[in-house]
Amino acid sequence: MALLGHPASLTSTGQHSLDALISQGALSVTAAFGPQHGMRGDKQDNMIETEDALDPRHGIPVFSLYGKVRYPTDAMLDRFDVLLVDLQDIGTRIYTYVTTLAYLIDACAAAEKAIRVLDRPNPAGRPIEGSILEPGWESFVGAGPLIMRHGLTLGELARWFVAYRGHAIDLEVIPMDGYRPEVGPGFGWPIMERPWINPSPNAASLNMARCFPGTVLLEGTTLSEGRGTTVSLEVVGAPDVNFERVLARMRAECADWTEGALIRPCWFEPTFHKHAGRLCSGLQLHTDYDGYRHDRFKPYRLVALLLKAIRSEYPDYPIWRDFPYEYETERLAIDLLTGGSFLRDWVDDSEARPGDLEQRLRTDEAQWAESMAEVRLY
Repeated sequence: MALLGHPASLTSTGQHSLDALISQGALSVTAAFGPQHGMRGDKQDNMIETEDALDPRHGIPVFSLYGKVRYPTDAMLDRFDVLLVDLQDIGTRIYTYVTTLAYLIDACAAAEKAIRVLDRPNPAGRPIEGSILEPGWESFVGAGPLIMRHGLTLGELARWFVAYRGHAIDLEVIPMDGYRPEVGPGFGWPIMERPWINPSPNAASLNMARCFPGTVLLEGTTLSEGRGTTVSLEVVGAPDVNFERVLARMRAECADWTEGALIRPCWFEPTFHKHAGRLCSGLQLHTDYDGYRHDRFKPYRLVALLLKAIRSEYPDYPIWRDFPYEYETERLAIDLLTGGSFLRDWVDDSEARPGDLEQRLRTDEAQWAESMAEVRLY
């Protein structure tokens, strides 16, 4: 048996899944796999690779699927008969653990290996939002025609990938007991039942997970998404943009897209990454308070509107960041994140209005709701 895990692969008592499995004594664990950020460690930022290694406690090989390779080799697959998957996802298509899961499903199907998924909660809950990745835009942040905020658990995603790709594979999802994603205040996350363990270094809170389907778009821009602060992907800012002015424009253009959460003007100074050492005007999103409305908060629309408002208020502002992103060097990061160029085109088109984007999103959301219905377990 092999385990695919990461730092949040913990039991209810805080023991890492790899240690728990081996301590049972009845299972032969012959290898482990680590996704982006590593099996036990926390690699900061994107495109910082992890090397293959021996686990320091058990001496078994730990193969990195975010290093020299991202798709498992034949030699790696030869180490096991059954792959146990224990990853904490946060409910957004571009989270690279989703792509790693898809690659391993493909590889295990071809090699006739079995997969068992230990299901975990989706902290973003059941709401779906955003656009479906367009054909030809597949990448390491888009393994297939998924919508941005997909509303599925990782086990349900595994079922979706198997169905979508038409694999004949021995897949079993071990479901959660009592999972009720429609119930507040957690709406998918069991508040006060399990502690929040960062599934990646900058996924530091439930608030971040709820905001992430929108704030991740900021990775494709010149705006700070808060890396270098304690609230990464919960804030947006820049030293040369007045975000109180931007927020007023957002509310004037489409107030509905700003509802459901508290949007607070703020100031921050990143210690590294974009705008390091510079005081930034910004906005912080808050969903961890009594006024949060799970059914009204639309983070994808919110950040799309923010970008549109910046373009309207600062027509010549260089919004789009042009740099290598998740092993892609030719296509813009914002297009890889959105799964096509339509969002960038909408932001840059002075004649395009929120209603134009709303029509596109509603069509994709209805299509995804139909696509995911049969794989739901809860």
